[in-house]
Amino acid sequence: MSVFWIVLLSTLSLGALLSDGLSVNGSSRPAVVNVGAIFTLDSTIGRVAKIAIDEAVRDINANSSVLKGSKYNVIFRNSNCSGFLGLVEALRFMETDILAVIGPQSSVVAHTILHVGNELLTPFVSFSATDPTLSTLQFPYFVRSTQSDLHQMTAVAEIVENYGWKEVIVVFLDDDYGRNGLSALDDALAARRCRVSYKAGIPPGNVSRSEIMDILVKVAMTESRVIVLHTYPPTGFTVFSVAHYLGMMDDGYVWIATDWLASAVDSAPALQSVGMMETLQGVIFLRQYTPDSERKRAFSARWNKVTGGSLGLSTYGLYAYDATWLLAHAIDSFFDQGGKISFSNDSNLLSTQGSKLHLDKMVIFDGGPLLLKNLMESDFEGLTGRVKFTDDRSLVYPAYEIINVVGTGLHRVGYWSNYSGLSTLPPETLYSQPPNRSSSTNKLNSVLWPGESIRTPRGWVFPNNGKQLRIGVPRRASYKEYVSQVQGTNNSKGFCIDVFTAAVNLLPYAVPYQFIPYGNGRENPNYNELVKLITTGFFDGAVGDIAITTNRTKIVDFTQPYAASGLVVVASVSKRNTGAWAFLRPFSPQMWAVSAAFFVFIGIVVWILEHRMNDEFRGTPKQQLITILWFSLSTLFFAHRETTVSTLGRGVLIIWLFVVLIINSSYTASLTSILTVQQLYSPIKGIESLREGDDPIGFQVGSFAEHYLTDGIGIPRSRLMPLGSPEEYATALQRGPKKGGVAAIVDERPYVELFLASQCRFRIIGQEFTKSGWGFAFPRDSPLAIDLSTAILTLSENGDLQRIHDKWLTTSACSSENTELESDRLHLKSFWGLYLLCGIACFLALLVYFIQIINRYRQASRDELVSSDGPGSMRSKRIQRLLSLIDEKEDVSRHERKRRKLETSLSESSGGNERERDSKRKHSSANNSFNIRR
Repeated sequence: MSVFWIVLLSTLSLGALLSDGLSVNGSSRPAVVNVGAIFTLDSTIGRVAKIAIDEAVRDINANSSVLKGSKYNVIFRNSNCSGFLGLVEALRFMETDILAVIGPQSSVVAHTILHVGNELLTPFVSFSATDPTLSTLQFPYFVRSTQSDLHQMTAVAEIVENYGWKEVIVVFLDDDYGRNGLSALDDALAARRCRVSYKAGIPPGNVSRSEIMDILVKVAMTESRVIVLHTYPPTGFTVFSVAHYLGMMDDGYVWIATDWLASAVDSAPALQSVGMMETLQGVIFLRQYTPDSERKRAFSARWNKVTGGSLGLSTYGLYAYDATWLLAHAIDSFFDQGGKISFSNDSNLLSTQGSKLHLDKMVIFDGGPLLLKNLMESDFEGLTGRVKFTDDRSLVYPAYEIINVVGTGLHRVGYWSNYSGLSTLPPETLYSQPPNRSSSTNKLNSVLWPGESIRTPRGWVFPNNGKQLRIGVPRRASYKEYVSQVQGTNNSKGFCIDVFTAAVNLLPYAVPYQFIPYGNGRENPNYNELVKLITTGFFDGAVGDIAITTNRTKIVDFTQPYAASGLVVVASVSKRNTGAWAFLRPFSPQMWAVSAAFFVFIGIVVWILEHRMNDEFRGTPKQQLITILWFSLSTLFFAHRETTVSTLGRGVLIIWLFVVLIINSSYTASLTSILTVQQLYSPIKGIESLREGDDPIGFQVGSFAEHYLTDGIGIPRSRLMPLGSPEEYATALQRGPKKGGVAAIVDERPYVELFLASQCRFRIIGQEFTKSGWGFAFPRDSPLAIDLSTAILTLSENGDLQRIHDKWLTTSACSSENTELESDRLHLKSFWGLYLLCGIACFLALLVYFIQIINRYRQASRDELVSSDGPGSMRSKRIQRLLSLIDEKEDVSRHERKRRKLETSLSESSGGNERERDSKRKHSSANNSFNIRR
């Protein structure tokens, strides 16, 4: 604030005379309402704004429903794009009965004069100050009635993302307007994983053509070809003219201009018929979107009559018109709420009384807070659409048109809105639908790019500055088939080098590069350090057998993998003889134990279910125990002689025989394989057995295997032994852990396959326990990584990648035996489902059986009367009765007993009838004899 008051004192010392007092109209509706306006009257935007404001004042005064008899008067002041002059004019307003100020036009001027509004409570309504840092927190009396550059730069960032570009160059005016717009663009790009690769600032003020040429020459030397131009119209047109002269408007370039170009083209239609349109061919620019309406079309026709076609109507003219109406509506509401035009002295200025500067004459507008409140609560339809403010004092529904210069006309590419992003549909048609920013809906129409190209530019090239890419190449001491240095030169050769060279040759552009060896050649270099040198800028990329790991992908970008890779375990193997106990090997000890337990368990279950009704499961305890063991073991050969008569026993036996069938078949197959096929044996079974043991483990020097073994799976570093060559691999494995060697080696599969090509005494144990690949490394967001990935895929599809592989890497001499060593035993995990099924069947059968026993016990207890001397004898007799019932022999089933009772009753009934018939026959015979005798 001290700087502000110094400027203030200097300004007033020019001799401006202040009036001795202010004329205050005490009535609630004064005859004249005075409003100020500060902007550059002779600028592109100012000329349009002056006419638009005059037309708005004419319409307001002609409308009796607004201000209700008070005359609306706008007093213009010219800031001439100067913050100093703008401050002077603002202070001149503060000595009059000005209620509010329309302006300022420039963001630079706004940063200077808005302090006056804060101090004297006077609202400033700007229709063109788009600087996003003009915060309402810092300047509470600032009202932006246009769109902020925060939204415009978001639109630019989404355009860049839509076309797949990653880097842009920003040419900007190096003042508050340009720097703050650049900052907003930088943030919006970073949110989309893009960035500003080069910032070219243009000094404010009058800049010569030669100065701009020096700036653009530096831009042309950079890599990116996507250029965002954020400046004012005079400077912007000079930039395009110089760019056209330097050939920077040709094929491959992308130019995106902010809305300054729209204001210039719309305001000066003559530009469309002169050579400037030829200079702008293919340029994309943004224009603040205002929806079409009847009022807008009528005002446009009226504009042509007023200007005679000499000055076009830009969107800033529409916003200036609506800003004038915005103040009129707010002042009208101010009077409706009882507001009066009154002023009071500023206590901060009382100390300046008596000074020749007459600072005490500047007064505070007492109704400023109420007028500001009415401005923020405004809601009406203007020429620009709905004029309404959000909670952060921004206009609702910010939107932009995306325009492409084609020929002598303008082609609309699409729209951007803060509601739904990019679209080919007008924003107002999407407001009734849910927001949708998916890639399928965020599309734009076709664009004619600079150089009359319809193909979307790649967005970058290698800079034409004679600089070659520095490609780091590891100088290996072993496995030189993959990459090695040519003796006496900096050139490299090997499988990885040939793949890179072939991929670069497929690119549609030349890539100047040079190989820089990395490492001393006596031992393999540390690949993590090689990758880190890319992030520091020492290398522009790295080519070699570089594994794509999680930690490395966090700092650099990799191409598509050109070779599959993953860690495997290599150990010594020996041929196993069958031996006298080979028949035990098909099953693991756990499998043998569980199987034996289930045989005994099934025998017990069947004995329980058959004991009461099957004579073959009865006898002395010794006979019953032998029967249980014999029955359970004989089911293994399906040779049990005991028959089951109960339904539950038969059900359990059927399921168990099915389980035995599966186990028997699996055992036979595994034993056949063991006795007929040569077996290889290793005490190491995989990475798990290595981790659980304490034997030394070998790894290749420089490989990421060391980091994985220590930090990934927790193997102590003291157990790790670095090895530098295939010869060291073989020696360490042959010695073994007891003689100073290693139990196994953990390394990447490509190296292991090359090692095993000549070493048939060792094998890969278990499965590959990490999945990765080899790729070429480049800085983050490098477009070269993307293009080389496409080239690698092409090499893979056309077979060139396999041919390069066959050229450098020999086939294993012991390939017939070079198979991964797997365990030849059958484990419980393969059969636990069968055992579970059998166990459930046994449980259910026993449950049903004991329920039946309990029911019979209760029935027997009800049927017999038990006499006892006391509760103790009663309890013992119940237990004895239950045990005797379980052990009791059931001669016939309940159904057979019922059948016999039925047969007995039927036979007795049949016998009675027969006796009755015999009696009748005897009686009849006697009668006949009697009759004869008579």
